[in-house]
This record gives sequence, structure tokens and C-alpha cells, in this order.
Amino acid sequence: MNDQLIITPKTKVLQAIEAYPQLEDILIGYVPAFEKLKNPVLRRTVAKIATLQQAAAIGNVKVEDLINRLRTEIGQDLITQNDNHMYVTETPAWFNESLIAAELDARPMLAAGEHPVNQVMADLKILESGKIYKLTAPFLPAPLIDKASSMNYAHWMKNEDDGSYIIYFIAKQN
Repeated sequence: MNDQLIITPKTKVLQAIEAYPQLEDILIGYVPAFEKLKNPVLRRTVAKIATLQQAAAIGNVKVEDLINRLRTEIGQDLITQNDNHMYVTETPAWFNESLIAAELDARPMLAAGEHPVNQVMADLKILESGKIYKLTAPFLPAPLIDKASSMNYAHWMKNEDDGSYIIYFIAKQN
């Protein structure tokens, strides 16, 4: 057994596949959206910041099932956990299209190897209270949603027919 890294929900995807290269194919098989890990740009951006818990959310699988599948492959003990982060997919009461004050399509940035997180966070900080920010991404940006949530922003996301995601953010009312 390789003890250099214990696989947990908080383990970054890139850490896991660098420590245990055989896990890349397991991850792709378990979460087909992670076929994109073979793209060097996405590997440097998304895989570097996304946790396995977020990967489970992206793939719509139970985090403990994904972790246990990976741990089984490398000979680590299985875990039991009920901490699967939920992303809002039902239209919230606060959503009104006329309140969208700013938006960003992150697809060109990601294609160029840039991280949209800093741009989105900067945009959210100057967003007028009660206004909505619209983000378009080629995949579920779980790390970005988690960061915005930690900064007191509510979100709503929807998956488009072309596989992209639209995520709306608004500052939570205290």
C-alpha cells in the first residue's frame, strides 16, 4: 500500500492522480465527465482545485461511493460518510431574470488555461445588493460555487442541453 496520500473527500483530484496514476482511469470510468482530465488545460486548472467531494457532485454520484472505489483500488480502508454537499438545482424564490446585473462566460478563459475564480470573486464583490450574477461554464464549477457560498452568496445552477452549466449568484440576505 502506498501511504503517501490518504484518499478523503477533501483530497484534490490532481493530488490523487499524481500520487496514484492508476486512479485516473478509475475516476474517468466512475465520473465520465472527468474524461476532460486528459485535456492538459483542464488538468492544470480544474483538477488542481477540485476536491473528490466536488468531483462526486459533478458526476452526480455519492461521495462515499467514489472515495471507497478509489480507496479499494489502492488498498486503503473504506470510509462511511454522509457529508455530500448539495448544489441548488431548483429555481429559488430570489431568481428574477430582470435582476441579472453582470455575467461571465468562463469557457473562453478556461480554454486559454486561465482560472475564472478570481474574476468571478472580484465581480461578486462589486455586485450591487439584490442583483444577480450569471456564470456560464463548460462543467459544474463546484470549487467556485463552494467558494462563493463561503462568502455568503446563494446560488442556483442549471445544466444546459449542450452540457454546459449556468450558475446564478446573489448575496444572501442577513
